[in-house]
Amino acid sequence: MTFQLAADATLLTPIQVGDTPVANRLFMAPLTRSRADADGTPSDLAATYYAQRASAGLIISEATAVSPGAGGAYPNTPGVFTDRQQYAWAGIAEAVHAAGGRMFLQLWHVGRMGHPDLSGTETVGPSAVAADLDARTPQGRKPLPVPRALAVDEIGEIVAAFRVAARRAVDAGMDGVEIHSANGYLLHEFLSDVVNRRTDSYGGSAANRARLTAEVVEAVVDEIGAGRVGLRISPGNPAGDMREDDVVSAYEALLARITPLGIAYLHVLVDPTTPLFGTLRALWSGTFVLNTGRDTGTDFCQLESFADWGAISAAAVGRSYLANPDLIDRLLLGAELNEPDPATFYAPGPVGYIDYPTLEAQRQTA
Repeated sequence: MTFQLAADATLLTPIQVGDTPVANRLFMAPLTRSRADADGTPSDLAATYYAQRASAGLIISEATAVSPGAGGAYPNTPGVFTDRQQYAWAGIAEAVHAAGGRMFLQLWHVGRMGHPDLSGTETVGPSAVAADLDARTPQGRKPLPVPRALAVDEIGEIVAAFRVAARRAVDAGMDGVEIHSANGYLLHEFLSDVVNRRTDSYGGSAANRARLTAEVVEAVVDEIGAGRVGLRISPGNPAGDMREDDVVSAYEALLARITPLGIAYLHVLVDPTTPLFGTLRALWSGTFVLNTGRDTGTDFCQLESFADWGAISAAAVGRSYLANPDLIDRLLLGAELNEPDPATFYAPGPVGYIDYPTLEAQRQTA
């Protein structure tokens, strides 16, 4: 597969992302790789992996748990709630910066997608509504349990956990953080009019369903500054057995509430050929990062058209960066792209992680 972008393509021009100047508008999307240590500390390989991809305009890290109970959807995912984890992320930030890159750490709570065999804690969510999915546990595949509905005081503790995790990320040297409110995880669950069946101040109306995500954004902005905060949403995305009958109202309420904060960017996973894309784009006047979420490959020509028209500020791509550490060089030259190997997406060790060849390496071995 080959694509070529002209040297003056809009996607290859610099942009200011909040407090962070970046060299181009092709961001590396967050990608779970399941290679952290058992205690949630990023492995020694992670600094190499991310530094190899430092030519991305902005690297958005894999989803990272904000507390011990926030992870547990998949094996060997990282956290940022201990000193050891923070120290490892500091080494990653240093490696990326030394290679000329910029990086935000994505913060998450998995909510009802967690399994006690992986998290070591009780599964929680907005309501006692289970996702009809299995978890891959050390004992084999098991159904996800019915979550316990969070009490209001526990919701405040989760907001505080995001705040503390953001402080740790910035203290580790990250340029900022992205709050994960998408893909069927906890914050997305609260936004849903189907999964969230609460009747208190965190459920029911669109404003109430948007409250948790808004409070997390506000707390993190208060802690590290708006220019270091991004937010990811995915209205209507069925990932995680997510269901939303109303895919607009809660997001209208959310974006209306946080717009005055002036955060660095909004990262939206949406099909850009649908009316929903136009609806969401009209709701956000700031930096708008599009993620098409296509498993079939990225249409760089389409993304360049959107960027050139001003319909998007930047694009986040995942698998193309996973398999091509030198993606920007390949696009400039119209060179063949490496194909990602799904069999190694979540496998332990360096294979399929830090061994995808660059053009230079391929020339040397030809």
